[in-house]
Amino acid sequence: MSDTAPWLSIVGIGEDGLSGLSPIGRALIDGAGTLVGGKRHLAMIPDDHRAERLTWRVPLTDTVADITDRRGTPVCILATGDPMSYGIGVTLGRYVARQEMTVVPAPGAFSLAAARMGWPLEEVTRLTLHGRPLSLLSSHLEPGAKLFILSENAQTPGEVAGVLTAEGYGASRVTVLEHLGGEKERLVDGVARGWDIPPGADLNTIAVDCIPEAGARVLSRMPGLPDDAFHSDGQLTKREVRAATLAKLAPRRNALLWDVGAGCGSIAIEWMRAGGRAVAIERDATRCRYITRNAAALGVPMLDLLEGPAPDALSELDEAPDAVFIGGGLTTAGLIAQCWDRLAPGGTFVANAVTQEGEIILAGLQRDWGGETARIAVSRLEPIGPHHGWRPMMQVTQYSIRKPF
Repeated sequence: MSDTAPWLSIVGIGEDGLSGLSPIGRALIDGAGTLVGGKRHLAMIPDDHRAERLTWRVPLTDTVADITDRRGTPVCILATGDPMSYGIGVTLGRYVARQEMTVVPAPGAFSLAAARMGWPLEEVTRLTLHGRPLSLLSSHLEPGAKLFILSENAQTPGEVAGVLTAEGYGASRVTVLEHLGGEKERLVDGVARGWDIPPGADLNTIAVDCIPEAGARVLSRMPGLPDDAFHSDGQLTKREVRAATLAKLAPRRNALLWDVGAGCGSIAIEWMRAGGRAVAIERDATRCRYITRNAAALGVPMLDLLEGPAPDALSELDEAPDAVFIGGGLTTAGLIAQCWDRLAPGGTFVANAVTQEGEIILAGLQRDWGGETARIAVSRLEPIGPHHGWRPMMQVTQYSIRKPF
């Protein structure tokens, strides 16, 4: 068997067990020399099956190593539902080439939940809280949104109801769907505020119909959140400038941003709310605490935070960024050169300056590299005694360029 021939199969199993498998899925299990899965799945396999059996270990990477050590022999992974929907197939795809894998999905929790709720799947936001922070939920809350959530355990529905209530969505309808597709299937409905339904099965999916209450704060996922959405010491890219900056950075799904001199993390956080990944690089310990707090409050707790001075701290980062924003430290020797060198081909570089020294540096970049330079001047209407007047903010000079492929 060649190294690229399919040797690894991942077979999804529903609550109906082996009886619900397709002939292909059953044949892959029957022909396996090694079976890998949790105790629940391995218990479904007849005792007379001669395959070696491996259960998942902690950390998971130890079992992944066991699997890849058997490359070239028939290994079958027993998975829950659709292995490519927040499942083990996604994880193994980082270690095993596509040509080496055969994936046979069963109907997953999201598809089954859509069938039970009568919600078009393409109109539902899907996320998992299995092994992930509960605060992830916050960035998905908006009036009229419909959510499917994979639970961590039986306690998760109550915790979700608590978040909904705290965020001003206590009127939301919450449905807990347990053991979907099996004999133990059960649906339980309630309202988030005052949730008093006892914990049920650990294996459950949560459906949420988001309904705001009076006073609920509605935050868009589009760039330009209100300044008071962030906790800061004043080191904050203001709303109008932030929206213009993110427009130049052009967030896209799964793209990686380095936010250098991140302040309170506003640029990195809004980039992630738009679907990207980000690393916030900040040397000030107090501001790092603000970044952590803001990321959790605004639903992006997976933001990577690197505390330390740039450019030295950048040596700790392995992956080339798709975009770089320099919001502080422009005059630091070697910072721009290192950011530009590390930026992926086709990536976007944006830098803002408010000081004359910073403007001189950006003018040099315009001269040497080309690109675009703009000056952003914003005034806000504020009370002046019994009247109102326009109060100008500090002008920001913005430089942007796309790195050639």
